[in-house]
Amino acid sequence: MFRRSTLLSALAAPALLSAASAQPQPAAAAPAQVPGVYRFKVGSFLVTMVHDGYARRPVEGLVRNAPVEEVRAVLAESFLPTTHYDGVYTVPFIRAGAHLLAFDCGTGGQMSATAGQMAANMHAAGIRAEDVTHVVQTHFHADHINGLTTAQNVAVFPHAEVVVPEAEWAWWTDTGNETRTPEGQRAHFANTARRFGPYAGRVRRLAAGAEVVPGIRALAAYGHTPGHTLFHVADGDQQLLVMADTTHRPELFVRRPDYQSLFEFDAAMAAATRRRVLDQVATDRIQVAGYHFPFPATGFIGRDGNSLRYIPASWSATL
Repeated sequence: MFRRSTLLSALAAPALLSAASAQPQPAAAAPAQVPGVYRFKVGSFLVTMVHDGYARRPVEGLVRNAPVEEVRAVLAESFLPTTHYDGVYTVPFIRAGAHLLAFDCGTGGQMSATAGQMAANMHAAGIRAEDVTHVVQTHFHADHINGLTTAQNVAVFPHAEVVVPEAEWAWWTDTGNETRTPEGQRAHFANTARRFGPYAGRVRRLAAGAEVVPGIRALAAYGHTPGHTLFHVADGDQQLLVMADTTHRPELFVRRPDYQSLFEFDAAMAAATRRRVLDQVATDRIQVAGYHFPFPATGFIGRDGNSLRYIPASWSATL
């Protein structure tokens, strides 16, 4: 049972989690910052956000249910370019007692010339791949699992248990689901088999509501993929929600949560999940980490009239 939540159910549940306090808790002291790395505390847990770079794509076609000129106008509200769209990648690492967990594992430098910085930034942060005890996958899109292996498909994390959402594993490991999968996402079946192959015998399937380790629990948030999963981190009176791809860049998809991106498996379900999650974290003032948020990729979701906005975590609050 959650200490501060009634949610341990799947997607159909109307609420995600409920915080004990209506006020965000100040972070405890964390080690000094270095470029490409950002640290903060959640109770006794040390969170290290490790930047992996970005990939650039056209704005055209990014949003399925809005005209491109409207999308450009929303980007311009946040002083972002309107000629292109940069998708950012940042991996949270959490030190929880004897455990060192990575939440997703980046691109592995195998997708874009402007991505693949995670290994160098892990070194800068003093994080060694051989010390990672758990690689926790939120879902199986390539930009989240390619970093499991090298280009030669050798395991990057030699001692880690790989923890996967049970529903996500069930979908992408059954090739009978290919015909029920959007054509643009069918390559994930072969990539799933390839990336998890070197970890045979070290993959743990996790049901929604179950704990990875004490204090870190899986929450079903389906739509972006069939088994897309968030992770609620709690220690003492402090909380963090690892939101994965609930929203892509917040300047666009937090401001307009009904926008449906081209990356989503079930766009209508993903939008409904997004609205629910954002409403909950805004109401309960819970700190969030977003895989595609601008670095350092952590902060809060606040209300702005009838809209929502992303508020990056204060640098000074972590020092």
